[in-house]
Amino acid sequence: AAEMGEYFNEQLAEIPSRHVKEVRGKGLLIGVELKTEAGGARRFCEELQAKFILAKETHDNVIRFAPPLIIERETIDWALLRIREVLTME
Repeated sequence: AAEMGEYFNEQLAEIPSRHVKEVRGKGLLIGVELKTEAGGARRFCEELQAKFILAKETHDNVIRFAPPLIIERETIDWALLRIREVLTME
């Protein structure tokens, strides 16, 4: 879980998004803090849900990811493609 968490965290941090303020986490519990001007995390979480990714909005401007501890790299890569689409939307 620590290895996959580090990979997931690093890959999220590399997404070029004008909405993201900071990516942080411990293991597979990861938060993506959005800038105030992004308009809150809810719309991003709803878009992620439409792409079959469950995420939780936390403190209005944080998207929280908590995938299963047994997640494999291929599944993280699948999710990252969809997360990138959502975080780079206008």
